[in-house]
Amino acid sequence: MSDWFSLAQLLGYVAFVLGVACFLQTDDRRFKLFMTGECIAYIAHFALLGNPTAVASSSLSMLRSLVSLYTRAKWVAVAIVAANVGFGLAIAHQPSDWLPLTASCLGTIALFTLQGVPMRLLMMCGTGLWIANNVIVGSIGGTALEVVIAVINLTTIVRMLRSPPPPPAAQTPQ
Repeated sequence: MSDWFSLAQLLGYVAFVLGVACFLQTDDRRFKLFMTGECIAYIAHFALLGNPTAVASSSLSMLRSLVSLYTRAKWVAVAIVAANVGFGLAIAHQPSDWLPLTASCLGTIALFTLQGVPMRLLMMCGTGLWIANNVIVGSIGGTALEVVIAVINLTTIVRMLRSPPPPPAAQTPQ
């Protein structure tokens, strides 16, 4: 049984707060900024729990979230997915080690190729993989975070679907 108040678990709770804030965002830029913070907390959390594949995945997810603020270039997404696969081949020892790496790949595809509701739906698939990983490694805050994220993400998707579409961009006369 994990110590609920160890430094590792406390960092998981920080990731929890940042993750909840992330998935409450309807603005894609703020979503990515909060996700970056969540990933930083997760890196330390999983390092202290001794889960190197989750550290690698969270590190690449942090990098991906930051880079996706500035570019949506497909080659960058391919490079990040390739890095995830490379880390997996180098450090995964059992099938469950691939859960966070696959989640990170899905998140990369979502952040670089999608936006709005479709982006959040693909992120939801990654959330399911993170739930499984966190249960396996004993991450209390991480498991709670991902379950709450699933609920909040669904709620945000519903809010986005119910809100009126933004007005078309003004066209400049030529």
